[in-house]
Amino acid sequence: MDAPVAPSAPGLNPGSIPEAQPNPQAPKEAKSNPVLENIESLGQTRVAQSDESNIFCVSIIGQVEGHLVLPPQNKTTKYEHIIPQLVAAEQNDKIEGVLIILNTVGGDVEAGLAIAEMIASMSKPTVSLVLGGGHSIGVPIAVASRHSFISETATMTIHPIRLTGLVIGVPQSFEYLEKMQERVIRFVTKNSKISEAKFRELMLTTGELARDIGTTVVGKDAVEYGLIDELGGLGEALRKLNQLIEEHRQRITMGAVQ
Repeated sequence: MDAPVAPSAPGLNPGSIPEAQPNPQAPKEAKSNPVLENIESLGQTRVAQSDESNIFCVSIIGQVEGHLVLPPQNKTTKYEHIIPQLVAAEQNDKIEGVLIILNTVGGDVEAGLAIAEMIASMSKPTVSLVLGGGHSIGVPIAVASRHSFISETATMTIHPIRLTGLVIGVPQSFEYLEKMQERVIRFVTKNSKISEAKFRELMLTTGELARDIGTTVVGKDAVEYGLIDELGGLGEALRKLNQLIEEHRQRITMGAVQ
Protein backbone atom coordinates (compact mmCIF):
# COMPACT_ATOMS: atom_id res chain seq x y z
CA MET A 1 0.00 0.00 0.00
CA ASP A 2 1.08 3.55 -0.62
CA ALA A 3 2.08 5.55 2.46
CA PRO A 4 -0.37 8.27 3.39
CA VAL A 5 0.67 11.78 2.37
CA ALA A 6 0.54 14.45 5.08
CA PRO A 7 -1.66 17.39 4.22
CA SER A 8 0.19 20.55 3.19
CA ALA A 9 -0.73 24.21 3.22
CA PRO A 10 -1.80 25.72 -0.09
CA GLY A 11 1.09 26.96 -2.18
CA LEU A 12 3.76 24.98 -0.26
CA ASN A 13 5.52 21.85 -1.34
CA PRO A 14 5.38 18.97 1.12
CA GLY A 15 8.42 19.03 3.44
CA SER A 16 9.36 22.64 2.65
CA ILE A 17 9.99 25.13 5.51
CA PRO A 18 8.17 28.41 5.20
CA GLU A 19 10.35 31.53 5.27
CA ALA A 20 10.04 33.73 8.33
CA GLN A 21 8.04 36.83 7.63
CA PRO A 22 9.37 40.18 8.89
CA ASN A 23 7.70 41.38 12.05
CA PRO A 24 6.51 44.96 11.57
CA GLN A 25 6.72 45.48 15.36
CA ALA A 26 10.42 44.47 15.57
CA PRO A 27 12.83 47.41 16.08
CA LYS A 28 14.82 48.40 13.01
CA GLU A 29 18.62 48.29 13.10
CA ALA A 30 20.11 51.71 13.65
CA LYS A 31 22.07 52.94 10.67
CA SER A 32 25.53 54.30 11.28
CA ASN A 33 25.44 58.05 11.68
CA PRO A 34 28.85 59.70 11.09
CA VAL A 35 27.79 62.82 13.00
CA LEU A 36 26.87 60.80 16.10
CA GLU A 37 30.08 58.78 15.79
CA ASN A 38 32.15 61.96 15.69
CA ILE A 39 30.36 63.31 18.75
CA GLU A 40 30.91 60.08 20.69
CA SER A 41 34.55 59.68 19.65
CA LEU A 42 35.82 63.25 19.39
CA GLY A 43 33.17 65.44 21.00
CA GLN A 44 32.48 67.44 17.86
CA THR A 45 30.14 67.20 14.87
CA ARG A 46 32.72 67.59 12.13
CA VAL A 47 36.35 66.62 11.82
CA ALA A 48 38.78 68.79 9.89
CA GLN A 49 39.82 67.04 6.69
CA SER A 50 43.58 66.90 6.15
CA ASP A 51 43.81 64.37 3.31
CA GLU A 52 45.17 67.01 0.94
CA SER A 53 47.59 68.56 3.47
CA ASN A 54 51.32 68.40 2.82
CA ILE A 55 52.00 68.40 6.58
CA PHE A 56 51.86 65.24 8.67
CA CYS A 57 51.09 65.65 12.40
CA VAL A 58 52.45 63.25 15.02
CA SER A 59 51.17 63.42 18.61
CA ILE A 60 53.25 62.27 21.59
CA ILE A 61 50.60 62.20 24.31
CA GLY A 62 50.59 60.79 27.84
CA GLN A 63 53.30 58.27 28.65
CA VAL A 64 55.70 56.85 26.06
CA GLU A 65 55.11 53.10 26.15
CA GLY A 66 58.11 50.90 25.43
CA HIS A 67 58.71 47.17 25.67
CA LEU A 68 56.25 46.70 28.57
CA VAL A 69 52.51 47.24 28.19
CA LEU A 70 51.24 49.81 30.68
CA PRO A 71 47.94 49.48 32.59
CA PRO A 72 44.81 50.29 30.57
CA GLN A 73 43.98 53.38 32.65
CA ASN A 74 47.24 55.04 31.49
CA LYS A 75 47.06 57.29 28.45
CA THR A 76 49.99 56.16 26.34
CA THR A 77 51.81 56.68 23.06
CA LYS A 78 53.10 53.37 21.73
CA TYR A 79 56.46 53.68 19.99
CA GLU A 80 55.62 50.78 17.68
CA HIS A 81 52.81 52.97 16.34
CA ILE A 82 54.88 56.15 15.96
CA ILE A 83 57.91 54.66 14.17
CA PRO A 84 55.97 53.22 11.18
CA GLN A 85 54.14 56.55 10.81
CA LEU A 86 57.45 58.42 10.62
CA VAL A 87 58.76 55.94 8.04
CA ALA A 88 55.58 56.35 5.97
CA ALA A 89 55.85 60.15 6.17
CA GLU A 90 59.47 60.02 5.01
CA GLN A 91 58.54 57.85 2.02
CA ASN A 92 55.38 59.72 0.99
CA ASP A 93 56.16 62.31 -1.68
CA LYS A 94 52.96 64.23 -0.91
CA ILE A 95 54.11 64.93 2.66
CA GLU A 96 56.62 67.76 2.74
CA GLY A 97 56.88 68.42 6.48
CA VAL A 98 56.18 66.83 9.87
CA LEU A 99 54.74 68.58 12.93
CA ILE A 100 55.33 66.89 16.30
CA ILE A 101 52.96 67.86 19.13
CA LEU A 102 54.09 66.90 22.64
CA ASN A 103 52.21 66.75 25.92
CA THR A 104 53.95 63.89 27.66
CA VAL A 105 55.14 62.93 31.13
CA GLY A 106 57.97 60.84 29.68
CA GLY A 107 58.23 57.09 29.79
CA ASP A 108 60.48 54.35 28.43
CA VAL A 109 63.97 55.73 27.79
CA GLU A 110 64.95 53.50 24.86
CA ALA A 111 61.54 53.92 23.18
CA GLY A 112 61.74 57.69 23.57
CA LEU A 113 65.29 57.79 22.21
CA ALA A 114 64.22 55.63 19.25
CA ILE A 115 61.45 58.10 18.38
CA ALA A 116 63.85 61.04 18.84
CA GLU A 117 66.49 59.46 16.58
CA MET A 118 63.86 58.79 13.91
CA ILE A 119 62.76 62.43 13.94
CA ALA A 120 66.32 63.75 13.91
CA SER A 121 67.29 61.54 10.95
CA MET A 122 64.38 62.55 8.70
CA SER A 123 65.31 64.37 5.50
CA LYS A 124 62.07 66.37 5.47
CA PRO A 125 61.54 69.52 7.57
CA THR A 126 60.34 68.86 11.10
CA VAL A 127 59.01 71.21 13.79
CA SER A 128 58.09 70.26 17.36
CA LEU A 129 55.68 72.02 19.70
CA VAL A 130 55.55 71.41 23.46
CA LEU A 131 52.09 72.06 24.90
CA GLY A 132 51.36 71.42 28.56
CA GLY A 133 54.49 69.42 29.24
CA GLY A 134 57.43 67.70 27.61
CA HIS A 135 58.93 65.96 30.61
CA SER A 136 61.73 63.44 31.10
CA ILE A 137 62.33 61.47 27.88
CA GLY A 138 60.03 63.94 26.15
CA VAL A 139 62.94 66.41 26.22
CA PRO A 140 65.02 64.52 23.59
CA ILE A 141 61.91 64.10 21.42
CA ALA A 142 61.18 67.84 21.62
CA VAL A 143 64.70 68.88 20.58
CA ALA A 144 65.01 66.26 17.81
CA SER A 145 63.24 68.40 15.20
CA ARG A 146 64.83 71.06 12.98
CA HIS A 147 63.09 73.79 14.98
CA SER A 148 61.34 73.55 18.34
CA PHE A 149 58.62 75.64 19.99
CA ILE A 150 57.21 75.68 23.50
CA SER A 151 54.08 77.44 24.73
CA GLU A 152 54.44 80.05 27.44
CA THR A 153 52.75 77.92 30.11
CA ALA A 154 54.33 74.58 29.17
CA THR A 155 57.00 72.97 31.36
CA MET A 156 59.82 70.46 30.87
CA THR A 157 61.18 68.36 33.74
CA ILE A 158 64.86 67.43 33.49
CA HIS A 159 66.05 64.72 35.87
CA PRO A 160 68.41 61.71 35.92
CA ILE A 161 67.35 58.35 34.55
CA ARG A 162 65.60 56.07 37.03
CA LEU A 163 64.96 52.34 36.97
CA THR A 164 61.80 50.67 38.17
CA GLY A 165 61.67 47.08 39.36
CA LEU A 166 64.54 44.85 40.45
CA VAL A 167 67.98 46.48 40.55
CA ILE A 168 71.02 44.25 41.11
CA GLY A 169 73.42 45.87 43.56
CA VAL A 170 76.60 45.49 41.51
CA PRO A 171 78.86 48.07 39.81
CA GLN A 172 77.55 47.00 36.37
CA SER A 173 74.08 48.35 37.26
CA PHE A 174 75.52 51.79 37.97
CA GLU A 175 77.58 51.69 34.77
CA TYR A 176 74.50 50.75 32.73
CA LEU A 177 72.57 53.70 34.16
CA GLU A 178 75.52 56.02 33.57
CA LYS A 179 75.88 54.96 29.93
CA MET A 180 72.16 55.37 29.26
CA GLN A 181 72.18 58.80 30.86
CA GLU A 182 75.17 59.82 28.74
CA ARG A 183 73.22 58.84 25.62
CA VAL A 184 70.40 61.20 26.60
CA ILE A 185 72.80 64.04 27.46
CA ARG A 186 74.71 63.70 24.20
CA PHE A 187 71.56 63.66 22.12
CA VAL A 188 70.01 66.69 23.82
CA THR A 189 73.15 68.82 23.67
CA LYS A 190 73.78 67.81 20.05
CA ASN A 191 70.28 68.75 18.89
CA SER A 192 69.81 71.95 20.91
CA LYS A 193 71.76 75.04 21.92
CA ILE A 194 72.08 74.15 25.61
CA SER A 195 75.57 73.38 26.88
CA GLU A 196 76.39 70.04 28.45
CA ALA A 197 77.43 71.72 31.72
CA LYS A 198 74.12 73.60 31.99
CA PHE A 199 72.07 70.52 31.16
CA ARG A 200 73.88 68.47 33.81
CA GLU A 201 73.36 71.28 36.31
CA LEU A 202 69.61 71.30 35.65
CA MET A 203 69.50 67.51 35.80
CA LEU A 204 71.25 67.23 39.17
CA THR A 205 69.68 70.19 41.00
CA THR A 206 68.45 69.33 44.50
CA GLY A 207 65.69 70.96 46.49
CA GLU A 208 63.44 71.97 43.58
CA LEU A 209 61.51 68.75 43.07
CA ALA A 210 59.76 67.40 46.15
CA ARG A 211 60.50 63.70 45.62
CA ASP A 212 63.30 63.76 43.08
CA ILE A 213 66.35 65.66 41.94
CA GLY A 214 66.22 67.76 38.80
CA THR A 215 64.60 70.93 37.49
CA THR A 216 61.23 71.92 36.08
CA VAL A 217 61.82 74.44 33.30
CA VAL A 218 58.98 76.76 32.22
CA GLY A 219 58.56 77.82 28.57
CA LYS A 220 60.48 81.11 28.68
CA ASP A 221 63.36 79.60 30.69
CA ALA A 222 63.63 76.66 28.26
CA VAL A 223 64.26 79.17 25.46
CA GLU A 224 66.75 81.19 27.52
CA TYR A 225 68.73 78.04 28.38
CA GLY A 226 68.85 77.12 24.67
CA LEU A 227 66.92 73.91 25.20
CA ILE A 228 64.05 75.04 22.93
CA ASP A 229 64.47 77.36 19.95
CA GLU A 230 61.47 79.63 20.28
CA LEU A 231 58.44 80.56 22.37
CA GLY A 232 55.18 80.12 20.48
CA GLY A 233 52.06 78.12 19.75
CA LEU A 234 50.43 76.26 16.90
CA GLY A 235 50.29 79.23 14.52
CA GLU A 236 53.97 80.03 14.92
CA ALA A 237 54.92 76.36 14.57
CA LEU A 238 52.98 75.98 11.32
CA ARG A 239 54.41 79.20 9.89
CA LYS A 240 57.95 78.02 10.65
CA LEU A 241 57.28 74.59 9.18
CA ASN A 242 55.92 76.13 5.97
CA GLN A 243 59.02 78.33 5.79
CA LEU A 244 61.29 75.29 6.17
CA ILE A 245 59.26 73.44 3.52
CA GLU A 246 59.71 76.33 1.06
CA GLU A 247 63.46 76.41 1.73
CA HIS A 248 63.60 72.63 1.24
CA ARG A 249 61.83 72.98 -2.12
CA GLN A 250 64.32 75.61 -3.24
CA ARG A 251 67.28 73.39 -2.30
CA ILE A 252 65.79 70.51 -4.28
CA THR A 253 65.20 72.82 -7.26
CA MET A 254 68.73 74.20 -7.11
CA GLY A 255 70.13 70.68 -6.93
CA ALA A 256 68.09 69.62 -9.94
CA VAL A 257 69.27 72.65 -11.92
CA GLN A 258 72.92 72.12 -11.07
